[in-house]
Amino acid sequence: MSSVSLSDVSLGDDGARLRPLEPWRDEEFLTHMDRGREFIGRYIALPDAVTDLASSREFLQSYADKVAADRGGVYGIWADGTLVGGVLFRTMDVGRGTAEAGCWLEPAAVGRGLVTRAARVIIDWAIEERGIHRVEWVVSSANQASIAVAQRLGMTKEGVLRESYPYRGRRHDMEMWSVLAPEWRAARA
Repeated sequence: MSSVSLSDVSLGDDGARLRPLEPWRDEEFLTHMDRGREFIGRYIALPDAVTDLASSREFLQSYADKVAADRGGVYGIWADGTLVGGVLFRTMDVGRGTAEAGCWLEPAAVGRGLVTRAARVIIDWAIEERGIHRVEWVVSSANQASIAVAQRLGMTKEGVLRESYPYRGRRHDMEMWSVLAPEWRAARA
């Protein structure tokens, strides 16, 4: 097993960094959400949940609690010293060996491969350090950018949950993608 740490990880030669998003970063997180609110909110409810300083801190605290309980985590992506997006484990069940990963990014950071690189780091950590066997990626069928990330990560599309996600007045089809630990390791080798 490798020794992967998620405390402060370089995402490449461009200086991008991956770090835990902790509750004390509430102002920075809210500022980031405000910059990308409309873009990020096209497919996920995160900007609807983080609307002011209190809700920003509450969201980050909920993930700090998940980290403490070994049930998830949220990590920010910094580019040029600015928080521009993130990746997370919405859920993690170490006993069952499953986790659900996700992502978001503000418009200014699109097209640089930041989410793919960050997702690789957290998936590698989950598989190699936590013993996760199956990492899932649940995405709106309309979110082609996130689907492309799942594909670049070597995930397999398992199916479509038709009209399963009610969001902003309509029901969205959600796709289930996943990668299994042996597949992940084989692709890396």
